[in-house]
Amino acid sequence: MQPVEIYTSPLCGFCHAAKRLLAQKGISFAEIDVLANPDRKPEMIARASGGRTVPQIFIGDTHVGGCDELYELDRAGKLDPLLTGR
Repeated sequence: MQPVEIYTSPLCGFCHAAKRLLAQKGISFAEIDVLANPDRKPEMIARASGGRTVPQIFIGDTHVGGCDELYELDRAGKLDPLLTGR
């Protein structure tokens, strides 16, 4: 399984939806709350090539994007192979 990291904020509905999808799939993830840890936001922006909104989701070395992109990958049948690295 590829490591999954998600930059979030507790006030973000899209963050909750993305975490819900990952949890439904039984995927563990490292959550970085940029509201509680504002010093991590510049790191998120740099890793996300300028993306300033949450969530920003990374699977292994791949920047997935946000919640919409995560759900699109799932609908297209591409999320599971990305998660397993196959």
